[in-house]
Amino acid sequence: MISIEGMEFYAFHGCTSDEKKVGIYFEVDVHIVCDLSLPAISDNIKDALNYQTVYQLVSKEMQQTSNLLEHVGQRIKHSILDHFPDAEEVSVKISKMNPPLGGKVKKVSIVV
Repeated sequence: MISIEGMEFYAFHGCTSDEKKVGIYFEVDVHIVCDLSLPAISDNIKDALNYQTVYQLVSKEMQQTSNLLEHVGQRIKHSILDHFPDAEEVSVKISKMNPPLGGKVKKVSIVV
């Protein structure tokens, strides 16, 4: 499994007009189940799942505003699976940092 954790983005996801206008910080973690045996032996990047490509796919989806984090997470998951057909499973966790809930809340998260 490959994990890319703590990717940070400033984006405009949410249902309120303030969230869409002002924006908020998000953190994204991605876990990808795939066969690592070939790159472990070959030591060749061509045989491995490219982390930079995963980051670029996540970044692209985070730029597209959505009302719900569930929607963003599903788009990220499908984008990774479409780009890496050998990936067996993808898990995406998106956390909205300091969400505007009327009190002190560190983050809210969804996992798809």
